[in-house]
Amino acid sequence: MINNPNRLCRADLRARLLVWGIIVLSAITSGCTTASMSGWESELYVEHPLVGKIWDSGTGSFIDESELKASISNSQYFLLGEKHDNPDHHRLQLDLLNTLLASGHLDSFSLEMIDSSADALLETIGRQNFGSLDELKNYLQWDDEGWEWPYYGPLIMAALEAGVTVRSANISSQQVGEIYGQPLDENIASVLQPAAIEQLNTEIDESHCGMLPASQFPSMVGIQQARDYQMAQSLTADLTNQSPGRIRMLVAGNYHIRQDLSVPNYIMALDSSTSRERITALAIVEVNPESFDPDDYMQAFSNTRPFNYIWFTPAISNEDYCASLQQ
Repeated sequence: MINNPNRLCRADLRARLLVWGIIVLSAITSGCTTASMSGWESELYVEHPLVGKIWDSGTGSFIDESELKASISNSQYFLLGEKHDNPDHHRLQLDLLNTLLASGHLDSFSLEMIDSSADALLETIGRQNFGSLDELKNYLQWDDEGWEWPYYGPLIMAALEAGVTVRSANISSQQVGEIYGQPLDENIASVLQPAAIEQLNTEIDESHCGMLPASQFPSMVGIQQARDYQMAQSLTADLTNQSPGRIRMLVAGNYHIRQDLSVPNYIMALDSSTSRERITALAIVEVNPESFDPDDYMQAFSNTRPFNYIWFTPAISNEDYCASLQQ
């Protein structure tokens, strides 16, 4: 008699995993391959069967790049996620940006990596003539410690050269200090439902490896909400001058683009004429060597899918961040 019904003998477990692995690998390898399996700068898990694939969470199937780009072209708002330190994510971002620029449909380009302290510079940036990426970097007084310029400089330069408006999408350090520990503006606080706030508390706790005192959760969640609201404001600015069929684009960390918890909800609060269906959230995600099911990467907590699409890449590191903090 087995006292713990969840226990399996090792032989049985290995057999079940083998069968499951065959089923999953068969399904994955029959999907669309969208990016070359060679040429990745990230070196971890390159042979993972999800690498290079694009998952459409709405249909539960893989699609190719042309299908993805066609879907993006029908959006009003395009939210493009990333893991900040993965060079392959930025290579894919530049390709998608250039596709939109070539179509002539891009109305504005907002970045989490530029905060509101740069707004005065951005107002006159279109009148500047930059001979190099270094000149652009110096003009923007870029924060090298926070964001790696080689990842973002080419994106900004491409947008400027195409005559597209570039906007900041983050709150400044001064604003963070003003928000911390203070009651959140009701226009921001009223957007998310209590269940979403509770999930944010959980996520804040996990992202700090369980080391953050619970008393700090409200302030940290408030800052997260303020950042997402600022990003939504950047995307919805000056809507009266937006031509039909034009797209507003945001580059930000994957968490900020979540349909269930983040920026899309604030967009809809600020732009009552739009709907969730007009907002496309594409997460560029590193594969996990232990997970072969695309839905595992959704990490959904409600009926609202966090991402419309996931594009899978190799990983840049397998460091256990929490373990390094606890040493």
